[in-house]
Amino acid sequence: AAALEEDEIDNDDYYSLLNVRREATQEELKASYRRLCMLYHPDKHRDPELKKQAEQLFNLVHQAYEVLSDPQSRAIYDIYGKRGLEVEGWEVVERRRTPAEIREEYERLQREREERRLQQRTNPKGTISVGVDATDLFDHYEEDYEEISAGGGSAVPHFEINRMHISQSIEAPLTASDTAILSGSLSTHNGNGGGNINLALRRVTSAKGWGEVEFGAGDTHGPLFGLKIFRNLTSRCFATAQCGMQFSSRGVRPGLTTMIARHLDKNTMGYLQWRWGTQSSMNTSIVRDTKSSHFTFAVQLGIPHTFIMMSYQYKFQDDDQTKIKGSVKSGFFGTVVEYGAETKISRHSILGATVSVGVPQGVSLKIKLNRASQTYFFPFHLTDQLLPSAVFYATVGPLVFYLAIQRLVIRPYVRAHQEQELEKQRESSASDIAKKKQEAETAVLLMQESVRRIIEAEESRMGLIILNAWYGKFVTDNSRKHERARVIDVTVPLQCLVKDSKLVLTEASKAGLPGFYDPCVGEEKSLKVLYQFRGVMHQVLCGDTEALRIPKQSHRIDNDN
Repeated sequence: AAALEEDEIDNDDYYSLLNVRREATQEELKASYRRLCMLYHPDKHRDPELKKQAEQLFNLVHQAYEVLSDPQSRAIYDIYGKRGLEVEGWEVVERRRTPAEIREEYERLQREREERRLQQRTNPKGTISVGVDATDLFDHYEEDYEEISAGGGSAVPHFEINRMHISQSIEAPLTASDTAILSGSLSTHNGNGGGNINLALRRVTSAKGWGEVEFGAGDTHGPLFGLKIFRNLTSRCFATAQCGMQFSSRGVRPGLTTMIARHLDKNTMGYLQWRWGTQSSMNTSIVRDTKSSHFTFAVQLGIPHTFIMMSYQYKFQDDDQTKIKGSVKSGFFGTVVEYGAETKISRHSILGATVSVGVPQGVSLKIKLNRASQTYFFPFHLTDQLLPSAVFYATVGPLVFYLAIQRLVIRPYVRAHQEQELEKQRESSASDIAKKKQEAETAVLLMQESVRRIIEAEESRMGLIILNAWYGKFVTDNSRKHERARVIDVTVPLQCLVKDSKLVLTEASKAGLPGFYDPCVGEEKSLKVLYQFRGVMHQVLCGDTEALRIPKQSHRIDNDN
């Protein structure tokens, strides 16, 4: 089982080889198997070399059929891949178990694996926040205009870092149910600062809840003792309760916070929170989170903060996970309007920018970078007044800067990194690709006679003739003309799959089809087919894992023109 967990197994080889769906029935498997056996049977070839190569392919097809036609072997193959079938004595699972039981066993092993991984990692989380006072950018033009005009001041705006905050936490799993959490933070504001350190012990009491005890100490607030409890009340409702006592020279300051939440529907949660202590309040909110959007509405009554807030976030369905957001918050402190966006700039990094416009807060720009579990936050306070120029530059400036960095730095770096990774992958799989290429060329030789008969039959009834077919990486974007297309000719293998003037390919990588191999490992591939049906030319381009069924009326070339 340990060996199975180390490597990622490609489970589509057998299905792709037989050109059947993963949900294929026994009848579909048998029909495909018989067809390939007729094609690769060694007795059909007199040449000794071709006979030997046909025997190898015949045995491979037979092996694939044996595995997929047996329900238990097929279930094990779907879960573990080829390695699972090679385990001696079947130490992984008992042979008499059903496919459903095998899947349950696999899920149990996966959970145990995750628990072992959890015990080996500390799950560090950190935040660094640097507040910058940049009001001199806009306010000094009015305040110091006369001084600058007279030569008594500097025309260079003055920036000041007026606050900083650093926090870090790590987790140390003690047992399968107990975890220790150590955290600390340091803060400074206008030359005054302090810090604290906290230790929390969390125990998962059951599948329905957990409890946590917290101890803390700091140079400004004194010792802290707290208790937190989480409990699932029903399948749709849970509650938390948190109490604490802060010890200081002024005495003991107790605090209590309770919260109850309920699933209103599949994507909507309702929250009700009550807080008692130095800042007592009652808060209720509704949060709706879907695949394309996130909406929050909240109302709070409290001392000293009473407000109403509404926010909306739209999620673009792109590779960069781009999001745009906006919110309005109004209360006794004034009104604040915020809008911004965030996008993924690398595999583990997300960059976001938010503009905050409020009364009496003024205008601020907040830049946030998430790198794995670390967060870097840079709020720039631009002006205490509502200046249109500050709002304009806070909105346009980050956008222009990001587009420039994206084009000049990020994209070239990502492209170079991807090329390095692809080159490493090609080097490591060079011998395997050479073997697959040789097998594909052998399969094409063995198909020649069958393809000749298929073409004669199709020509006699004006059926489906594959004129040209290519598989691999095509370069169609003008901006990528420097890249070289890497494709192979698969006309013969595709024609061999034609039956009764039809060609059907399943949703699996086409690199595993007889006569195919992967000409560009790790890159996006497509299949381009030029064919003739009923004397009319057709053409289609489909993705590597897309299902394909031809002929189709939409493939007619004269329709495109």
